[in-house]
Amino acid sequence: MKIGILSRNANLYSTRRLVEAATLKGHEAHVIDHLRCNIEIEQNGPALYYGDNYLTGFDAIIPRIGASVTFYGTAVVRQFEMMNVFSVVGSRGIVHSRDKLRCLQVLSKEGIGLPKTVFTNYSKNVKHVVESAGGAPVVLKLLEGTQGLGVVLAENENAAQSVLEAFNGLRARVIVQEFIKEAKGADIRAFIVDGEVVGAMKRQGKPGEFRSNLHRGGTSQMIELSTEEKYTAILAAKAVGLGVAGVDLLQSERGPLVLEVNSSPGLEGIEKATGVDIAGKILSYIERNVKR
Repeated sequence: MKIGILSRNANLYSTRRLVEAATLKGHEAHVIDHLRCNIEIEQNGPALYYGDNYLTGFDAIIPRIGASVTFYGTAVVRQFEMMNVFSVVGSRGIVHSRDKLRCLQVLSKEGIGLPKTVFTNYSKNVKHVVESAGGAPVVLKLLEGTQGLGVVLAENENAAQSVLEAFNGLRARVIVQEFIKEAKGADIRAFIVDGEVVGAMKRQGKPGEFRSNLHRGGTSQMIELSTEEKYTAILAAKAVGLGVAGVDLLQSERGPLVLEVNSSPGLEGIEKATGVDIAGKILSYIERNVKR
């Protein structure tokens, strides 16, 4: 098969692993910088122009779309879909996952466990907003933030109200979310491929840090999920519409709570923590779904 890996950097760990996995399985892998694609729309059919040639003959694509280029990246994915090319991550699923508010609304509709969340149109009654999220401490998150950036823990009522007022003054869109104390600065990343948990790791924030992101100095270790945690992660990925996803969970007294569903989860942390060939699992997913 001819497989396109949409990535802006061929040297990234995830991109390299996907190329390796495709090659090992006898497929032809091409790394495509989606920002350098021209989208051509006409009556005779959709087309993509890249470099000095048209992109033709592809059987499948693996999108690795960064959050900062979601709009154009999803447009390129959508164009491939219009050209009847199988995508392991659909354009609609990417859009759903990148809009934190929309994603939480979709998950809520499916009855999936979530931290209590409040979003307003810059309400001046910040006291009520904080109380509605369960009261301090609360977590405030920029809707556009990634990898732990734009996430603030307000430990008391005055701090929570002051930070929210500051964000409102800057016209920054934020959600106010319940703080799950019993999680103790740790979360779980469950990696989903084709409706199955293929690997899971527990990430622990460094001392004094409530964010567990590995990019911020957190550590990780392999974890065996409970039946409820597996079910929640799989249901979350399905609800958002993602065949491949990283679902972040918190362990709480009332069961697993979904923090986020990631449409371009990194492979390095999960492969090193679990020893599982996640890239190979993704290629097997393509093989099961592409008829030649």
